[in-house]
Amino acid sequence: MSNTSSKVRETALTAVLAAIVLLMAFTPLGYLRIGPVSITFLVIPVVIGGMTLGPVRGGFLGAVFGATSLAQCFMGDPFGAALVALSPMATAVACFVPRILIGVVAGLLFPALHKLTKINAVSFIATSIAGTLTNTVLFVGMVVGFFQGSYFGGSPFWTIFVSFFTFNVALELVVGVAVSAALSAVLDRFVLNAPRYQVVDQIAE
Repeated sequence: MSNTSSKVRETALTAVLAAIVLLMAFTPLGYLRIGPVSITFLVIPVVIGGMTLGPVRGGFLGAVFGATSLAQCFMGDPFGAALVALSPMATAVACFVPRILIGVVAGLLFPALHKLTKINAVSFIATSIAGTLTNTVLFVGMVVGFFQGSYFGGSPFWTIFVSFFTFNVALELVVGVAVSAALSAVLDRFVLNAPRYQVVDQIAE
């Protein structure tokens, strides 16, 4: 495949995955809302983008995810609205940085795992776990760092943190692993047939 064709393919796939992120973000497909907390599944297309397209385009898809997260703070998400009321700048950082790093981590980790293991499903699942943890742990860490002295609805911050975010981590990990396992056969054909991984295989040989 020529370099021009490869770039066209990568640009088209980036656009498709960005559209999927936007569709999921603004429909019930992207979030499971439990009380004031939203559990997101938008990690999945960003991880797939990072694996398929590399860390730069994966980071861009993460930025799209981050922009939708910030938008949710102004569209009825009570937890996000509370954070914005306390500090719009800190909220923006917490929305963007972890989500951008999802795609970067996936884009860097997957090729390394692909070279190390002969079992491709392991690479897909491990990358999905790493991407999910990157998002959840960094987001929670930033919220803790920026807003630990705050109160929401009369409840201490740490009560909310322990009650809700531990559940977020567990559920998002389960969903991420399940989807990665389900898609592993498709990803095996699609991702590993991409030019960047054909080059990796040639170098490894």
